[in-house]
Amino acid sequence: MAGVGSRGRRSTGDEALIRSLYNEHGRALLAYATRLTGDRAAAEDVLQETLIRAWRNPDVLVNGKGSVRGWLLTVARNIVTDRVRAKRARPTEVAETPANTPVARDHADSVVDMVVVMEALDSLSEDHRDVLVEVYFHGRSVGEAAEVLGVPPGTVKSRSHYALRALRRAFGGRKVALKGVAG
Repeated sequence: MAGVGSRGRRSTGDEALIRSLYNEHGRALLAYATRLTGDRAAAEDVLQETLIRAWRNPDVLVNGKGSVRGWLLTVARNIVTDRVRAKRARPTEVAETPANTPVARDHADSVVDMVVVMEALDSLSEDHRDVLVEVYFHGRSVGEAAEVLGVPPGTVKSRSHYALRALRRAFGGRKVALKGVAG
């Protein structure tokens, strides 16, 4: 950060000021920040940020208003407060694991699949469509579907076989992921 002219001289003076602040107040700041955060690594970050703010505002430290340590401790407390508020403002981050999946995933593929399935179902005869709706969408057994539709169980099996075959042709070999539908 060495600059030309007065900036170069100011940089050297700023470095000396920060070094002096660290030597004189560093331990107290680190202890204070550690008590506030409960975490040594976080406290070291707070100490570093406090010294950066002191470096950016050297005139506050030498203006004779109040104590330097008081200003540094106030800055450190404000940094910790800001971090706590920022953390509360956003949801807790949780790592994705097989047991802990995200609440919302991209569902575009499932929407497209559903549109394709609905169009394919519309292309079937009413008898074939009714069998698939009862068996796969309502989750009924062959016997239950037969009872609801008023046809023998063998007819339900036969219609579902031919309806699924027609759907496979309609999909043109495309794999469609739909819960409960055998493909």
